[in-house]
Amino acid sequence: MKRRIYYFIAALVLIVLGLSVRHFGDRLSNFVADHAGDALWAGMIYAGCRACLVRQRASLAAGISFLFCMAVECSQLYQADWIHALRSTVIGGLVLGQGFLAIDLLRYTVGIAIVYGMDIGRHADCGRRQRVKNKEYKSDL
Repeated sequence: MKRRIYYFIAALVLIVLGLSVRHFGDRLSNFVADHAGDALWAGMIYAGCRACLVRQRASLAAGISFLFCMAVECSQLYQADWIHALRSTVIGGLVLGQGFLAIDLLRYTVGIAIVYGMDIGRHADCGRRQRVKNKEYKSDL
């Protein structure tokens, strides 16, 4: 349960950061304003997948997140009236986006890769700490 909460909090932090990039984009560098929001959105999708799949490998969550992000971006090529109406809402626009951009595919990939790297790096660091702690315990015996 503790890990699920960690990933849920990570997703919330990424949401706040992503909305902040959109809101304060005029105060940020053009590069950050143009690219960070989509990367943060994809990172949030990864964190959400990890919250649901805490007992699975991180690579599975990364793969599912990648496929989900690609599907959402490609869905923007679909131009029916009902989906335009859905995209015109705040939540619909944030989740489904507004129009297909090939560069978004790269932004999503980078966002997932960064959060995935942080995730597996955190686990590697925890494992290293545990091995050091075990060695110290054995040396005390």
